[in-house]
Amino acid sequence: MKWRGRRGSRNIEDRRGRGGGAGAIGGVGLLAVLAIGYFLGIDVTPLLQEGGLGQTGEVELTEADMRAGEFVSVTLADTEEVWADIFRRQVGRAYDPAVLVLFKGTTSSPCGGASGATGPFYCPGDNKVYLDTGFFTTLERRMGAGGDFAAAYVVAHEIAHHVQNELGILGQANAVRQRASTAQSNAISVRIELQADCFSGIWAAHAQERFGSLERGDVAEAMNAAKQIGDDTLQRNAGRVPMPHTFTHGTSEQRQRWFAAGFESGDLNACDTFAADTL
Repeated sequence: MKWRGRRGSRNIEDRRGRGGGAGAIGGVGLLAVLAIGYFLGIDVTPLLQEGGLGQTGEVELTEADMRAGEFVSVTLADTEEVWADIFRRQVGRAYDPAVLVLFKGTTSSPCGGASGATGPFYCPGDNKVYLDTGFFTTLERRMGAGGDFAAAYVVAHEIAHHVQNELGILGQANAVRQRASTAQSNAISVRIELQADCFSGIWAAHAQERFGSLERGDVAEAMNAAKQIGDDTLQRNAGRVPMPHTFTHGTSEQRQRWFAAGFESGDLNACDTFAADTL
């Protein structure tokens, strides 16, 4: 992905110097604990806090941290330009961009505590994406999804949830989930996440058209990332038999297919997972 030397976003809230370092848990041990959380679908924040994560004090930013911050800023700027254009042409109104919060260790949000254990997420309570860039390391080393465009896919997916919120989709879906059974709520969550994957594909297609930023192998990196974070793959990697009624994001095949649908069409109408008879 061609990103160096390009414009970054002004909608970055960098909290990485405000405390919340890794404390008593070493780097390798921290990655192992995070992997447990991702694979089992468990928020291991309390365990990390007991081990020292979340301590106050200054956090040292490494060269890798700074580079990751610059990368996220450029990627976020790309999403802003692309979605502003798509909203203008396909929705007929202006796009109001999200703020992306960079943190290291732990931070707070209206949707609850944020940590490396919770993974990146979008909070509709304040229209912000929360991202510990250490997740990119876990994505590559523990999940086998390396590459800068795999990381860009992660950012684009979370911004896609903001797009859903802007379109009124996310609020309606979450309102239904609150009244549904656990199994029904999970099924709705899968449709939300697959649509975000499809929107990510739309972004990738328009980013290539607008900036020429994709390089050979970039789409394959995104497709591999979608595969590695499919519910069935995560459960198998955790030594469990995949249980579809517990899925909240979709299978590897579904995530890849919906990303491809968005990339190939570039059209919001191609991403209506809620109207699809089969996913």
